[in-house]
Amino acid sequence: MKNLRELTMRYFNTLKPSPDKTGTYTAQIKLSNYSELGCVITETLKLCIVALDHEAHKTSDTIKNSPINVALVLEMVLEMFPADEFEILDEINQMLTVNPQSINEQT
Repeated sequence: MKNLRELTMRYFNTLKPSPDKTGTYTAQIKLSNYSELGCVITETLKLCIVALDHEAHKTSDTIKNSPINVALVLEMVLEMFPADEFEILDEINQMLTVNPQSINEQT
């Protein structure tokens, strides 16, 4: 259990506990400035509009004049991807497969 606690502290970095003690968490997205935030929000909304109505890109002047920047949307999603948390799964898997008896002895 001590090893598991240490791994948790080292790898669980994507979600931060909310300071208001409500049991919720916050995931941060790193952006350069408000302009980039506005672009991410705009592109996400345009992508959602087209996903809901495939013909929207033909009738909407906003979408027609500025194609959706899918790379920006994917970059934002990648920023939220919990890579560290996946590393802990490897660590736990290795602990369980290399020495499963030690887990049984600790419980």
